[in-house]
Amino acid sequence: MRGGRRLFPLLLLALLSGLCHGREPAPGAVTCGSVLKLLNTRHSVRLHSHEVKYGSGSGQQSVTGVEASDDANSYWRIRGKSDSSCQRGTPVKCGQAIRLTHVNTGKNLHTHHFPSPLSNNQEVSAFGDDGEGDDLDFWIVQCSGTYWEREDAVRFRHVGTEVFLSITGEQYGHPIRGQREVHGMPAANHHNYWKAMEGVFIKPSLEPAKHDEL
Repeated sequence: MRGGRRLFPLLLLALLSGLCHGREPAPGAVTCGSVLKLLNTRHSVRLHSHEVKYGSGSGQQSVTGVEASDDANSYWRIRGKSDSSCQRGTPVKCGQAIRLTHVNTGKNLHTHHFPSPLSNNQEVSAFGDDGEGDDLDFWIVQCSGTYWEREDAVRFRHVGTEVFLSITGEQYGHPIRGQREVHGMPAANHHNYWKAMEGVFIKPSLEPAKHDEL
């Protein structure tokens, strides 16, 4: 009985600690609502967009890769196919379909059957208004475990066309000189691995998080 009395305060302390810190079901997992940068591990550039449209193809907002780690146009918010399918702070599962919404312009990462301007792969653009686009904004997170962990290199496979979000090194000239082409490729290879980098990661909590943007 005495042993049980000693154990109870320890269990209570552990419970309170978990509540106060908003303990995650999967520590280190990328969570819905988080804002982050994505690094292509092969070419060491971050996924980027800006208010520059393609001069060919769809004419939509261009998506590129940039070397700078401090560019504010490289932040993306993790969202589900619907808000109810990816509640804020919930760890993203391997195999889950998500949307990546560009923070500064409110457009979603998107691809469709247009050729990319440099490599003639599939064009990747940013599309929609205030986070709302269409069914071609959905990407499946491919990873090896149960959840998308921050330290893991993952792939993003497009739901509608089944291409992988990729970079193969082609560089643009004016007006976005030095930025890399981002495109979709039909095969899984070393050009389509991405890793979560800088950002704000939302943790599950009984209280609303105070900061969800940079």
